[in-house]
Amino acid sequence: MSENTVAAGAPAIAVPVAPETGTTFAVLVSLAACHLLNDMNQSLVPAIYPVLKQSYGLDFGQIGLITLAFQLTASMLQPVVGMVTDRRAQPFSLPIGMGSSLIGLLMLARAHSYGMILFSAALVGMGSAVFHPEASRVARMASGGRYGFAQSFFQLGGSTGSAIGPLLAAFIVVPRGQGSIAWFSAAALLAILILSQVSLWYARHPSMQQRRGRRAAVVAPGAGVLSRRKVVWAIVVLLTLLFSKNVYTSSLSSYYTFYLLQKFHVSVANAQVHLFVFLGAVAAGTFAGGPIGDRFGRRPVIWFSILGAAPFALLLPYASLWWTGVLSVAIGLILASAFSAILVYAQELLPGRVGMVAGMFFGFSFGLGGLGAAALGRIADVSSIGAVYQVCSFLPLIGLLTALLPDIEKRRR
Repeated sequence: MSENTVAAGAPAIAVPVAPETGTTFAVLVSLAACHLLNDMNQSLVPAIYPVLKQSYGLDFGQIGLITLAFQLTASMLQPVVGMVTDRRAQPFSLPIGMGSSLIGLLMLARAHSYGMILFSAALVGMGSAVFHPEASRVARMASGGRYGFAQSFFQLGGSTGSAIGPLLAAFIVVPRGQGSIAWFSAAALLAILILSQVSLWYARHPSMQQRRGRRAAVVAPGAGVLSRRKVVWAIVVLLTLLFSKNVYTSSLSSYYTFYLLQKFHVSVANAQVHLFVFLGAVAAGTFAGGPIGDRFGRRPVIWFSILGAAPFALLLPYASLWWTGVLSVAIGLILASAFSAILVYAQELLPGRVGMVAGMFFGFSFGLGGLGAAALGRIADVSSIGAVYQVCSFLPLIGLLTALLPDIEKRRR
């Protein structure tokens, strides 16, 4: 067994790379199921915006601030959680983090002021800040070397939960009111129970013996093929691509229902069903990106998943209701395939920094979504909700920056 050193001058202790074992599907299924429950509960926040807007007389700017409170909290904390757990493993942080989401949901169900709504959304965001980087790390540990597949399978749970949330909101929360959000705390409680078992597996994993009591970096074969400057430049390009993807996705997840209500005068339930269909397409696209990246490389997937959505995004603001549904499905399928490929590509750029990379990219993803929602809300207030989609239609063209990413698979070969 040979030892490797960390790329990009990272000050970490290199440890022997253990031979890959088989993929631990029971752990991956548990993580995906908890990701489903976690993101299902999170998706309730934007799904109940029409209810909150009517009940509290909120404008679009205030709606955007709710998204900002939720997503910015997660954005700031996730990289911190990742860096801390890279240094010292915290296996039982997963169920503890889910407890924050449980409290946030219960408070959101009973909130009677705008300030309390913001605070409750922030608590749900804190739960995500702990869950995503650590669960992503455990998924990689359970992958058996199939990193893209493991991340896509894990992401599939989250995307499915995000798709189910608005549908449940349409048929439960919208007719029954804000208080019915408390029912979904049962999902958070179930996730806590499952994650407790995952944490026990995590604590017994052989890599824990290497990490316990010291900071160690398990380095993938082929690490060190790029200089620090090139690694930093590649990370900047990846974050810019995430900006394109997540701000556009935020325009659909946060304001799609309002767009349909205003432009096509559909019912709230009808608009929520359209949102469910879009998010279902996101779930399908999320799973596809990882295995394809394992087979053909991360860079081609990133190329297609960002730039490939551009023609459909440019057509969306001018489409009929039927074509709006078709185009949104195509956009969701294509754009969603990007994240797993981007995350695994970044983890290969910075071996030994699995938690930090996952926290940074999940956090940046949430933060961009929050900032984008707030900015797009102001645009909608000043002009119209239709103008939001005209502005955002050009964002996928940023995918041209993929040409600047180094082909690390080719370099390693």
